[in-house]
Amino acid sequence: MLKTFPKKHLIAAGTLSAVVGLAFVLSPGDPAEAGRTSVSLDQADSKPEEKAQPETAPVSDSVVASSQPEAQRPSDKPEEIAKADQPAQETASAPVTPAEPELDWQRFTIKSGDSLTTLFKKAGFNSSLMFSVIHGEGDADKLERLYAGESIAFATDDSGELQQVELTRNRLESLHIERQDEGFAGQIVTREPEPRPVYRHGVIDDSLYLSARDAGLDDRLTMEMAGIFGWDIDFVYDIRKGDKFEVLYQDLYLDDEKIDTGNILAAKFINRGKETIALRYTDENGDTDYYTPDGHSLRKAILRTPINARVSSPFNLQRRHPVLGVVRPHEGTDYAAPPGTPIKAAGNGRVVSAGWKGGYGRAVVIQHGDNISTLYAHMRAIAKGMRSGVRVKQGQTIGYLGSSGLATGPHLHYEFRINGVPRNSRSVKLPDASPVPKAEMARFQAKTQTLLTALNEARGERQIALGPESE
Repeated sequence: MLKTFPKKHLIAAGTLSAVVGLAFVLSPGDPAEAGRTSVSLDQADSKPEEKAQPETAPVSDSVVASSQPEAQRPSDKPEEIAKADQPAQETASAPVTPAEPELDWQRFTIKSGDSLTTLFKKAGFNSSLMFSVIHGEGDADKLERLYAGESIAFATDDSGELQQVELTRNRLESLHIERQDEGFAGQIVTREPEPRPVYRHGVIDDSLYLSARDAGLDDRLTMEMAGIFGWDIDFVYDIRKGDKFEVLYQDLYLDDEKIDTGNILAAKFINRGKETIALRYTDENGDTDYYTPDGHSLRKAILRTPINARVSSPFNLQRRHPVLGVVRPHEGTDYAAPPGTPIKAAGNGRVVSAGWKGGYGRAVVIQHGDNISTLYAHMRAIAKGMRSGVRVKQGQTIGYLGSSGLATGPHLHYEFRINGVPRNSRSVKLPDASPVPKAEMARFQAKTQTLLTALNEARGERQIALGPESE
């Protein structure tokens, strides 16, 4: 019978049978299965819980699209399929970041006599590598400056190759050096401590030193407070029992641990019933000083005493000279202290003379402005660089206490003259330093108002919350 059909008809029938068979194999066997496939792709990101209920979903056009050859599917369906497959593809192709190799650290405390060469040798490295490190980029060369008490650490990888060097100068500053592609590079890392304001107050019962200690002030803060008010108050002779003080200062913390005390922000001192308030202020030029609430500087243009020492002989124009034995005016004030005690310039000025000056021995004379001059005599030594014409600043060391010239023992003879006339430096009215400029008063008041308010309201409190204006 097959012979009755032409050969080309038989070939066509065979091809048609193959196509129909392939269609049955590729098409889903159950319309619900096709619907489950469609829901899974379209709603995988938004409603994954609906995968458990695919049988209730109606058969949509997507079922037909799924059963059609790939070339005949609607254009939007391949995009959905590609979108659904994307997470799996990304997971498969995502690069795996290798874990950084763990470094092995060696740390040494720097002792007196240690050198960078010996420290590198202790760590197992030669001088050639040391030179490569200190000749690196950035701050790497600062590794050459070492001080006893600092610590240095070396970090190596699994192969023993040096990767990092860390020099810890103190808790706030360190030098980090790290290997780069083309050598080493260093960077200084500094940490800023957290300032926390603290309030203390007390009443003087015997001395400022003991009363301040009882109030919780350390010696440095006590000296700083005395320096702030020392322009108007002589803390040796003017202090009376019952005088009061209040101080608002900063404690400095690092990692919640107190490491130091900071600056006095504001203070109040009541001496013999007279109240004086000091507020710390940094002007637009970056200069910091203490002022009264109305902007007047607490600092004077001239120090009342150029040395922290007791008076051994006061100003007396009728005094009998201890060496010559005759009545001879003592035109200055003598201060007794150990030999070598630094002597400070009483104010900004120009050195008129520096050298041997007869009975004064080694002496320095400074001119302050047009009408005030000061003299410092009987020095053991004059500070380096002190010579006629040199400009000096208030508080600068100009010499060291001694007993040169006509002196019975080590002391400083200090003279204060106005228009060439000797005056008692301990009682003369001193010229004020410059107040806050009028153009800067608004800024001054804005910066100090928070401090003044905190000082006035903080009695009995230990911790005070201050706003940013006080920082």
